[in-house]
Amino acid sequence: MATNDFPSPADEPGDTRARILAAATRLVAAGGEEAATTRAVADAASVQAPTIYRLFGDKRGLLDAVAEGAYANYIAEKVRREPAADPVEDMRRGWDDYIAFGLANPAIFNLIRTTYPNPPSKVTLAGLAVLREKVGRLARLGRLRVSEEHAVDLVHAAGIGCVLSLLAKAPDQRGDLADAARETVFSQIIEGRPLKNGGELSSIATALRSRLNEVAVLSPGERLLLEEMLQRIADRG
Repeated sequence: MATNDFPSPADEPGDTRARILAAATRLVAAGGEEAATTRAVADAASVQAPTIYRLFGDKRGLLDAVAEGAYANYIAEKVRREPAADPVEDMRRGWDDYIAFGLANPAIFNLIRTTYPNPPSKVTLAGLAVLREKVGRLARLGRLRVSEEHAVDLVHAAGIGCVLSLLAKAPDQRGDLADAARETVFSQIIEGRPLKNGGELSSIATALRSRLNEVAVLSPGERLLLEEMLQRIADRG
């Protein structure tokens, strides 16, 4: 979603809240959160400042709504898209989409980063759920070198760091950093890429752990114990 795709206040004349949110989003996208002063937003949305306070509480509440709305649109696009047949390619596409979103919307990305995850919003959790599903596909096929939780954390953290590093560089100086970072991270988590002895054992443990809910013969306590042991093997194998 590029910055020029954000709606204008005129797009939703009958919805005051949406009009305010659209105006604030455009101001943040153009000049960062500092540009979205209460007066500027009120003028752009053709409302009085008290209306903003009534609907959003304060400026922080308005900025939180901007961040969540922008990220919700991005996540909705990912959810609607059919996954690639190859789970590795699906992960690669997800990484590329995330990097592209951050580079196209630097001010919005920074706003999302500073707003969450304390505490994580519903849309943030939805985004992580999309990533977990992609990682889970790899796990069920025995393609993970590490636990699902570690893979999700690593990809998520690396993606944020990659966007911030790229934003600190001029566009003509970014080169293949995003692709190189992606392949480096994938080499750490995806089986089939040479890394260290024991990788195969880790992937087997991760695959089995991801399918424990299909095993009906175990009691809840047995399943919990086995899950813990498989987690340990996956992380240290």
